Amino acid sequence: MQLTNLYQGFRDPATIHSLANEITKLASKLDSDVNIMEVCGGHTHTIMKYGLLQLLPENIKFIHGPGCPVCVMPKERIDHAIALANQPNVILVSLGDMIRVPGSTGSLANHRAKGCDIRPIYDPLDTLKIAEDNPDKTVIFFAIGFETSTPMTAVLIEQAEQQGVNNLLFHINHVLVPPAIDAVMSEKNAKVNAFIGPAHVSVISGSKIYQTAVDQYRTPVVVSGFEPVDVMQSILSIVKQKAANEARLEVQYTRSVTFDGNVHAQQLVNRYFELRDEFRWRGLGPIAKSALKLKAEFIQRDAEHHFKSVLPTEPIDDHKACQCGDILRGLASPKECKVFGRGCSPQTPLGSCMVSSEGACNAYYRYGEIPHG
Repeated sequence: MQLTNLYQGFRDPATIHSLANEITKLASKLDSDVNIMEVCGGHTHTIMKYGLLQLLPENIKFIHGPGCPVCVMPKERIDHAIALANQPNVILVSLGDMIRVPGSTGSLANHRAKGCDIRPIYDPLDTLKIAEDNPDKTVIFFAIGFETSTPMTAVLIEQAEQQGVNNLLFHINHVLVPPAIDAVMSEKNAKVNAFIGPAHVSVISGSKIYQTAVDQYRTPVVVSGFEPVDVMQSILSIVKQKAANEARLEVQYTRSVTFDGNVHAQQLVNRYFELRDEFRWRGLGPIAKSALKLKAEFIQRDAEHHFKSVLPTEPIDDHKACQCGDILRGLASPKECKVFGRGCSPQTPLGSCMVSSEGACNAYYRYGEIPHG
């Protein structure tokens, strides 16, 4: 089987236009706007890259959500990574996009240029070899991500435990989707009245995690794949629910997502992690029970415990000109930010929404046909 066989049918223009026509006909019967938040940045890029906005009627609007793990990382957590990287005999390891996110004293890339041993990776298990190859160093994995990537960190911990790799520590920044949805919907000026649920998160967690939001807010949630036909089918499902005055949980991405999800992965995560009392999200502020931490029995691997005396504790606000917080809360779009495409670009980002390859600002900059200058 060739790679094109896996996606070709999902990028068929005739199918996409047929779905757009069906959405337009049905949406014309609605008496109010459908404000859809696509929680995941991957969906934002699909919408922008394939020009789906231009195919849809004016009463179908998108609000870009906080489902990008890099985008929601507050500056003080970036400063944690920088402080750790500046400790003697420390190697800091993290996923690629994190390296360029600005903290209060620059980015990890800036500090790497100054001599800190900071290594971007794309497979968390590469960290194990780095630790094994450097037994005289403390290797710290700066772990980020939603439910999608948390099992990979759990596997890394398990491997380190089984192999006795004792110089590997963890700084845990794994966050959860349902509390973020609650935070968005609790906003006084919240506009969202439907959600496209993230695909990869749901493969792990199952679609069951969205049922509470559907019931509590009377809001349709459709879990979608990332291809353009996936997204258009999901939009059609939402519009059909709105036309019928319904709010249900649906899974469009049935080829990968079940109601219960990957139970083995969930058990692995529960073996090593527990809920934090609170975690501060960039743009959303502190959210109770919205992130994970290592269980007390693994405290010997907790970098926040070992290096507590050098880690900043005060929250740090974003650049005053940056509207990333409003964008993550669904209160503004990237093109409404005064520095978008001017002082803020992927090459010189002021905010995390421009840094990340999944960020809404990054998507608008790359695909939005908005003048740069």
